[in-house]
Amino acid sequence: MKQKILLLLALLLMVGCGEEEAINGVSIPSGRQSVRVMANTSLIPWLNQAAADFNAQEVRVGESDPLFVVVEAVEAGQAVVQISQSPTAAPALWIPDDAVWADLLAEQGVPNYRGQCQSVAESPLVIAMWRPIAEALGWPGRELGWLDIGSIAADPTAWAYYSGGQYDENLRLGHTHPGLSATGASTLLAIVQAAEGQATAVSVENIQQPIVQASVGAFEAAVTWFSPSTAQLGQTMSERGLDYLDAAVMYESTAVQFGQTDPTLVPIYPFEGTFVATHPACVDGQATAAEQSAAVAFRDYLLSEAGQQTAVANGLRPVNPAVFFNETALLGLDAAQPAIRFAPPTAATLLAVQDVWQAARKPINLVMLLDTSGSMRGDKMESMQAAAVSFVEQMGDEDTITLITFANTPTEVVSQAKLGTSRAAVISAIQRLIAQGNTTLYDAIGEGGRVIGRTTSTSTSNVLIVLSDGEDTASVYYSGVNQALIDLATANNTTIFTIAYGDNADVALMQDLARRANGNYYAGDTASIALIYEEMSAAFGGSVGIGR
Repeated sequence: MKQKILLLLALLLMVGCGEEEAINGVSIPSGRQSVRVMANTSLIPWLNQAAADFNAQEVRVGESDPLFVVVEAVEAGQAVVQISQSPTAAPALWIPDDAVWADLLAEQGVPNYRGQCQSVAESPLVIAMWRPIAEALGWPGRELGWLDIGSIAADPTAWAYYSGGQYDENLRLGHTHPGLSATGASTLLAIVQAAEGQATAVSVENIQQPIVQASVGAFEAAVTWFSPSTAQLGQTMSERGLDYLDAAVMYESTAVQFGQTDPTLVPIYPFEGTFVATHPACVDGQATAAEQSAAVAFRDYLLSEAGQQTAVANGLRPVNPAVFFNETALLGLDAAQPAIRFAPPTAATLLAVQDVWQAARKPINLVMLLDTSGSMRGDKMESMQAAAVSFVEQMGDEDTITLITFANTPTEVVSQAKLGTSRAAVISAIQRLIAQGNTTLYDAIGEGGRVIGRTTSTSTSNVLIVLSDGEDTASVYYSGVNQALIDLATANNTTIFTIAYGDNADVALMQDLARRANGNYYAGDTASIALIYEEMSAAFGGSVGIGR
């Protein structure tokens, strides 16, 4: 009998102390009601702090358990894709950049959030620029605009005049991928607004005018980096400084968060006008009554004086009139700006500008180096092939690719094939790869640099991708990493992405190559390789996100 009682107690303990609910890796404490919040990345510093403060108060709605907010960072375009594909996984509260994203989601068949939104903070879209770069262009005495920046970036002579030859040959710009991020889409639409000279919302017909498309093309020709998210753009710019980008389009709040460096980032408020993100907190109208009440409770907290003060501390502009915006001359913030505020776009124009961008962005001259040595056999090879195929599928028709495999020797499998006419053949070549032999990593990097030197053009962007799961074992022309090899690989303004696949890769080399060429280094495995290729695709304008 005693044994039966002990067994029953043990079973009860197992039931009562089972695994806690987890959302996006965050464990929900027992006895708490979870509230899922999805928001664009520029809001995450504020929302994480606000959620921690809110959770500590153990707020209840009616007879419910205390609420526990979990925040997930997803850019607006990507959120539309995710929610439309899995409506049952929609968050209770979604905070995109503008209510138009709820309209776009409704047009994808998920009207859950339309008409359920209330602005919780604001932030204007600015051109964040390093202070010495801005001063070289005449800031703050001279007003600068969208079309000014685009024309200077497109004209090396004009840039040399303003910069005095102190910096690179071109003004290097960056913005987020417009299919994934609202700041990227807003950048393109702001150029359209400026070209049309109007603050009222532009139409699809406006976007399709040749002179407008030419303005977008001139601006995009100077863009050297497309980030998948606003926060990542700000963070990378802050970490890499003047060696990375001269200017990037982001929110004022992002510039504040990441620009308090030496030198500082200052926000340029274009004189033609700009968009202002209203950050609407939208409740899922299809959620249960309890979930909706919980979402409203957290939204009310965000609008409270305490919540708004936290927003201001994170560089956002409050919507609660009892709280004031911190204007600081040191960071170039101006509460009176923007003088002209563009009207929000429509769902139709958000989609229409995607096609213009794909036509306007510079084609990619890509050289892909893939390790096919014997150690890649099995799951490694299969996952690499699947990810590479997906990557090629997302590239543009005007992009070209050279595929070089390396085992006992580097072998050029595909030679500068234009994907509009060769996509199927390139995919077939990737699918036929087999793993065998040694690793000629150094020689492959050298060969990739030589191919780009032979195929480079002023009308394309050069990209080198290097994937390897091991250290060099068989190179003939390069016995190690020396300056000559680094110079060859990073010449021609080439952006390099490196993937160290597995535990035996030459991590130091991979990290150094990516850093020197303003690319990214990734530590990959069979589980993450597809996501890595998707992020790389976004970085130079691959076909991902909305409108794809």
